[in-house]
Amino acid sequence: MITYIDEALERWADERGANDPALGLGGNVIASLMASQGVLIRGARGSRVLLDRSAEIEWIVDKHLAPEQRQVVIEQYCGHSTSPSQKWAACGCSRAQYYRRLSQAHKAIQLQLLKRAA
Repeated sequence: MITYIDEALERWADERGANDPALGLGGNVIASLMASQGVLIRGARGSRVLLDRSAEIEWIVDKHLAPEQRQVVIEQYCGHSTSPSQKWAACGCSRAQYYRRLSQAHKAIQLQLLKRAA
């Protein structure tokens, strides 16, 4: 796995969860300011990935990944499966295939980010 892409996908999943209306605040900046008593924190855990990058990651995952890769990325970073074997079962593939697809997805995301930066 590519460490930077892993961090970006974790941030993306955090943002995606924050934008889920079932989880509370709904990703609203005003609601975030109210919850944090006026302090807006743009990043957490010392990540090098900016929150603005989350929109790019969302676009790449939705538009540029093969369906199998998209499924593995969503299961890995957004899924609610507790054990790795549940993740593999949810994607309908073996452990080796799951991690092969995840690695391919990391490479595809990195390539798209490089293309967008150029």
